[in-house]
Amino acid sequence: MLNRLLFTKIDNAPLLIFRIFFGVLIALECYGAILTGWIRRTLVEPEFTFTFIGFEWLQPLPGWGMYFYFFVMGTLGICVALGYKYRFSIIAFTVLWAGVYLMQKSSYNNHYYLLILISLFMCFFPAHRGYSIDVKHRPRLKRNFMFSYVKWVIVLQLFIVYTYASIAKLYGDWLDFGIIKILMLNKADYPLIGPLLQEAWAHKIIGVFGILFDLLIVPALLWKPTRKIAFIISIFFHLFNSIVFQIGIFPYLSLAFTVFFFEPETIRKIFFKKKEAYVLNEVKVPSHKNMAILLGGSYFLVQFLLPLRHHFIKDNVLWTEEGHRLSWRMMLRSRSGVTEFMVTDSETAETHNIDLDAYVTKKQKRRLQAYPDFIWQFAQRLKQDYAEKGKNIAVHAKSKVSINGRPYEQFIDPKVDLANTRWEYFSHNEWILPSKLD
Repeated sequence: MLNRLLFTKIDNAPLLIFRIFFGVLIALECYGAILTGWIRRTLVEPEFTFTFIGFEWLQPLPGWGMYFYFFVMGTLGICVALGYKYRFSIIAFTVLWAGVYLMQKSSYNNHYYLLILISLFMCFFPAHRGYSIDVKHRPRLKRNFMFSYVKWVIVLQLFIVYTYASIAKLYGDWLDFGIIKILMLNKADYPLIGPLLQEAWAHKIIGVFGILFDLLIVPALLWKPTRKIAFIISIFFHLFNSIVFQIGIFPYLSLAFTVFFFEPETIRKIFFKKKEAYVLNEVKVPSHKNMAILLGGSYFLVQFLLPLRHHFIKDNVLWTEEGHRLSWRMMLRSRSGVTEFMVTDSETAETHNIDLDAYVTKKQKRRLQAYPDFIWQFAQRLKQDYAEKGKNIAVHAKSKVSINGRPYEQFIDPKVDLANTRWEYFSHNEWILPSKLD
C-alpha cells in the first residue's frame, strides 16, 4: 500500500505548472522587495541586523550589495519558471533565500520559512522535465510523469501548516475575538472595507472562519465532492488576506498549491492542452526507496514536533516567545514594549543609559523593546562594541511589555547582567520574568 501511495507514476502536469507559478511568484517577491523599499528599510538602513541567534556573522552586503542580491534571486526565479538550468537556479535561490531569512528577523514571517521548505522540495522534484528550456536543449530530459510522492509531500506539508495554524487559534484572545479587533484597528482607513472591519460581527466571522478554514481546507480539497467549493472558498480567503494583511506572495502561493489537489488530467486540460497524457499509473519502486522513506520520515517527524516544543518550555509562549517561531503560530498576538538599557563599566562602576536611536532603526526598535531574543542580542552587541574600546561592561534592562492590549507588565529581570548571560536555545531563559497570562 505504501509503495502504491508513494511510487505510482502519475501525470506531471501539476508539478510543471506549479514550477511556473512558483518561479514567477518568487521573482515578484524579490523584485517587489527592491521596488517597495523593503530592502532599504530592513537590510540597508540598519547599522546591523538582528539575525537568528548563532548567525550573527551573516550580515547584509554593504552598499548596493543587497539590491544586487535580490535582483539575482528574482532572476533565478524567472529561470525556475522557464526551466532554464533548473537545478542550479532552484538550489541557488534556496541558499540565497535561506541566507536572507537567517540574517534578519525584524521582518519575521512564517511565510518566509515556508518558502525555504518549498524551495528545498523543489530542489529534488523533477519539475523541469517538461515545458522548459532545459528540455528544449536536451530532449532526453523530457518526461510526462512524476512519482505520486511529489503530490503527497506537498499535501502533507500543507496539512501540517494549516492544522497547527488552526490549533494555535484555540486560545482565549482569539476565541473572544479580542486579538482580531486589535489586528483590524490599523485597517480602518481601507477604502470600502475599512469601517466594516471594525465591527464586532466582522471579528466573529473572521475568527470562526479562520479556525474552520485552516482546519478543514486540506481535507476538503482532497475529497472530490467538496473540492470545487473548497477551491472557491480558498480564492476568497487568500484574496481577503492579500488585501487586508498585505503579506506578499503567500496568498497566491497558497492558491498555486491547489494544483496538486486536482486530478492531473484536469490540470493538463486547463494548462497544457497539447501535452501528452500519462495514464498508465504503474507502480515502480526505486532502488533508493528505504533511504527516501528514512529521510522523508525524519523530515516530517521534525515538522510535526517543532510546533509542539513550546509546551515543554516553562511559561506561556505568548509572553516568552520561546518556541513561537517555526511553529505556524500566525497572527495570534500583538506585542508592544518599553525597554531601557543601562551599561555599567566593570572597572569604574559608572552607569549610563543607552540611546537606542543611535543604534537601531525605528523598525528594529519596535522589536527590540518587546522581544526577549532581541533584547539579549542587543546586550551582546553592546558588550562587543565596548570590548572594542577596551572596556568590560555589564548590561541591564528595564523592560515592560503589553500582550494583546493588556496592561504593561515587567518583562526582564533588571538584576540580570544580560551581557554575560547565555541564551538558552531549548529551554526557558530565567531572566524573563513570570507572566500573568492565563
